[in-house]
Amino acid sequence: MDRSEVEKISKALADATRLRIFEAISATNHMNCGEIVSMRGVTPATVSHHLKILSEARLIACRREGQFVYSQAVPETIRAYTQALAKIARGKKRKPRPLKRRGTEAAEGRKRKRENRYLKSKSQI
Repeated sequence: MDRSEVEKISKALADATRLRIFEAISATNHMNCGEIVSMRGVTPATVSHHLKILSEARLIACRREGQFVYSQAVPETIRAYTQALAKIARGKKRKPRPLKRRGTEAAEGRKRKRENRYLKSKSQI
């Protein structure tokens, strides 16, 4: 799974409504749009929009049976996604940046800097 796919899945699951819809679909074998609308309290158009995004991210697969469109989770995508995230987490470790000094430490640092400049200027005379 490449980085663009990881980003697409992350964005798809970042929305709270989409995440709830995905959880509901994953908990059952399959669901149609009407079932999702009735249990989540969102409009059919909103559900359709969210299902489209989940489908484009390959998190769900949709199939038509007559007038109903059934959605089911694609566990292979979640498996590949979690492996990709684990790989990213194990990736090259960056050297942590030093913390910014605050309060008296910062003031003392500025004072030392001024003193050093003063002493340097004195030695050049």
